[in-house]
Amino acid sequence: MQSLTLSLVEPSRIAAQSSGLTRGSHAGFSLVELSIVLVILGLLTGGILTGQSLIRAAELRAVTTEFQRYQTALQSFRDKYFALPGDMRNATAFWGSMTNCGAASPSGTGTQTCNGDGNGIINSGAALQTSEIYGFWQHLANAGLIEGSYSGISGATSSLNSVINQNVPGSKVSNAGWFPYYLGQSSGSTSQYAMDYGNAFTYGADDPTMQTYLPILTPAELWGIDTKIDDGKPAMGKLIARFWNNACSAADNGSHSNTNLVASYKLSASTIECSIIFRQLF
Repeated sequence: MQSLTLSLVEPSRIAAQSSGLTRGSHAGFSLVELSIVLVILGLLTGGILTGQSLIRAAELRAVTTEFQRYQTALQSFRDKYFALPGDMRNATAFWGSMTNCGAASPSGTGTQTCNGDGNGIINSGAALQTSEIYGFWQHLANAGLIEGSYSGISGATSSLNSVINQNVPGSKVSNAGWFPYYLGQSSGSTSQYAMDYGNAFTYGADDPTMQTYLPILTPAELWGIDTKIDDGKPAMGKLIARFWNNACSAADNGSHSNTNLVASYKLSASTIECSIIFRQLF
């Protein structure tokens, strides 16, 4: 009789223990466990933000490196060929000639290119035609002074239509590119200060119909670049800010044509407002 009683009791005890375990499994996380989870999430978020900052810092350093690389390549080209790339009168004697230079439907293979007029100015042409602007990068690449291969032909929408990595080089900064052009004397506008720009590089974001000149940097980012390679002033020296309706930089009196020392970057702005003109380079 005792044996039978034990056999009946044991299953009920096991069931009770099992029920207790089941209720315990729904008890939730302790404060310690929640703290650990929050710490892990904080570390992950901090790591992501730090990684993004490091990537952006590398991109900004690349702007300076790219500028110096192209400046060195330009000088090396002048020393070797006694001409400006793109403007070179006898380029086809070195690299062969494209068909229809300066006319509709140009074409070429390999290093074939077109001559410039040798007047010391980097000129534009017409849409879907060769010009000195795009021959500039083609000649530098043909001479082995820069990496890449460039068509020497403007894009379909205008004489200034740049296509990144097709007729102008791109940048490590996403959607940004380099553009050589004779800007000459500017009387000032809502996008640039009044001064003589001469032959210049413009650096900015891609415009689907024009050159690479749209805003690509914050004012603080451009100030950092300007300080490292020039004078840290948006309207002085070789590096000049495109300030886009006084959003990137402005003279303290608000005049876009003021080019003296009172011009300053709007360092409090955290949005993308700036692109660059490197003036009188060649």
